[in-house]
Amino acid sequence: MTRNLRARDIMTKGVQCVREEQSLLDAARMMRDLNVGCLPICGDDQRLQGLITDRDIVIKCCAEGRDPALMKAGELAGTLHWVDAASNAQEAVDTMEVHQIKRLPVIDVADGHRLIGMITEANLAKNLSDAEIAEFAVRVYAAN
Repeated sequence: MTRNLRARDIMTKGVQCVREEQSLLDAARMMRDLNVGCLPICGDDQRLQGLITDRDIVIKCCAEGRDPALMKAGELAGTLHWVDAASNAQEAVDTMEVHQIKRLPVIDVADGHRLIGMITEANLAKNLSDAEIAEFAVRVYAAN
């Protein structure tokens, strides 16, 4: 990173969760209304349970012939990666690169383990040098 930034410094604030018991149809409508391609999935305790993407809905529900009005968001929670808000922003970039993910939830561990934001490629584009963005793209989009 060109500057000594924390994860909280580069994240998008004010993320909204879809509840794990809500339908994928609800999640898709939330994504449309919020103009996002990913939503955090939160449990009744408001803790992060996973992430769901528009691609997940298409591939894991619609393409399988399942009804998005009947399938619950929690069914697609999957493996969860996140970063502490107080962590160095480079740690967030490294996590995204290692796991080849394009969105990373930011958790405030010191304040009750609350979800407080999301780091996306757009956030990185605003905070990384051109060389760092190129390196990120190679690592995240590289074929295994």
